[in-house]
Amino acid sequence: MALDKKHIEEKVMQALDQLRPFLNADGGDMELVEIKDDATVVVRLLGACSDCSMSMMTLKAGLEEQVKKAVPEVPRVEAINMPEIA
Repeated sequence: MALDKKHIEEKVMQALDQLRPFLNADGGDMELVEIKDDATVVVRLLGACSDCSMSMMTLKAGLEEQVKKAVPEVPRVEAINMPEIA
């Protein structure tokens, strides 16, 4: 069965829109970069999220959980500019 990237993109954008107010409150944001062929979602961290030490938790416990709940076929969410963890 072919992967419906358009459907996944729509659902991911809805998940981002639900989380965006919380990210914006801390001066951050995320944008969708791509949906890979295996349904992995790739995002870019923006604003305060791009260099925040809590970005990994936000990505995994926040966005990834929300996306997987909305779109079960997504195996994971990755950020192309995740800050280094000291």
